[in-house]
Amino acid sequence: MPRIALLQSSTFANKRESMDHHKQLIRRAAEQGAQIVVTQELFLTPYFCTVEDTTLFDLADPLPGPVTDELRSLAAELGIVLVASLFEHRGPGLYHNTAAIIDADGSLLGFYRKNHIPQDPGFEEKFYFTPGDSGYPVWNSKYGKIGVLICWDQWYPEAARLMALGGAQVLIYPTAIGWLPSEKSELGAAQHCAWETVQRGHAVANGCFVATVNRCGTHDGTEFWGQSFIANPYGEIVAKAAVDREEILLHELDYDAVENFRRIWPFFRDRRIDSYADLLKRWRH
Repeated sequence: MPRIALLQSSTFANKRESMDHHKQLIRRAAEQGAQIVVTQELFLTPYFCTVEDTTLFDLADPLPGPVTDELRSLAAELGIVLVASLFEHRGPGLYHNTAAIIDADGSLLGFYRKNHIPQDPGFEEKFYFTPGDSGYPVWNSKYGKIGVLICWDQWYPEAARLMALGGAQVLIYPTAIGWLPSEKSELGAAQHCAWETVQRGHAVANGCFVATVNRCGTHDGTEFWGQSFIANPYGEIVAKAAVDREEILLHELDYDAVENFRRIWPFFRDRRIDSYADLLKRWRH
């Protein structure tokens, strides 16, 4: 059973400082037996999408490039699968919120580019990110078949289902979500409940593990709520991090339990694919 580690952390002064700190966390996770290690969303930078500012595009990196070279070398040294969430400069004026998936031998399996891009106060992502065009691939890594989605993607059952249909045994969600000061007292508990519940539902509906790693700390008024978690195929939370501090969250992924769940609760067998055509419409009326 492979062990997964979620690196819940905060914001650092610059990209070099964040990289060096996260490399230490990755090494610590590997020392604790982790074979799959996952960073939070946009781990090298602050969550800069709180404002619209063209100078912040300078934070992006070409992928593949020096950043992925550095991470590939570390993954190969430690023999771990590494999922790293990055800000990608893909081409002239073209930027993505992208996860790099690196296998345990240091090979770059590929990229997942965030498909669903939010636009809300404090989450001005449509200003920065082009929607992904990488589809919903599943990566056959040394330590299992993994699907990677990013933050706002986690609200969409279609995305989780497509990756599960591709064979994913675990769905991984690098995330940066938090409370706005004006909303926390009235809606904070309900917002967190909704976020956690919908992802636990993905685990149940698809008979797989869900691993979600969030930030902690504050930036530009947003209070990230931490509470990274791992849910099993029954939707039970089997590991959960604190609200307000850095943490390496570890859990063993029992892939036999995934297959056994899918045999006992055969949702894939009983899907009525002949009746779902309207899902491809923007609105049904």
